[in-house]
Amino acid sequence: MEKLLIAVLGNRNSGKNHTWNTLFGSTVRTGKEERRLYFNDCEYVNVFLVSGSPEERETYVGDLIAEKEPRIVLCSTQYRDDVKTTYKYFVDNGFFLFVHWLNPGYSDLDVPSFDSLGLVNWLLSQQSIIGIRSGKSSADSRVEEMKEYIYGWAKFRNLVLNECE
Repeated sequence: MEKLLIAVLGNRNSGKNHTWNTLFGSTVRTGKEERRLYFNDCEYVNVFLVSGSPEERETYVGDLIAEKEPRIVLCSTQYRDDVKTTYKYFVDNGFFLFVHWLNPGYSDLDVPSFDSLGLVNWLLSQQSIIGIRSGKSSADSRVEEMKEYIYGWAKFRNLVLNECE
């Protein structure tokens, strides 16, 4: 797979935006262009960020990023029925899916199981990795895990740039 999606899945206020803010070291929002994600003082990779979930925006994710054709997308996703449309866009466009699900079931008072949408089985039937993480604790460990995965994936594909050389 030559494209990578790093997604944070969760209900409202589960820690999705906090994850991106921690990753970049400042408050970030969805942009119109790719931005640099630094791994250290010199090395970085270009990524496209969708910080507000397409589901909450009621916007098709392809309309947000299609013209840019980024190799790496970071995207918040909302746990609700239409989230499969967002993930299907990425699957149909050749992305490998790396998903951190924050606090599954935490705010779901009347749901008989933590995955009432059957999303885990659907995601695992694709080219994907899915992990369950706490959005209630520090974001540092999950952000470090994401950075390590992105770095290894991008380094293998010669996408890591070095501004110190």
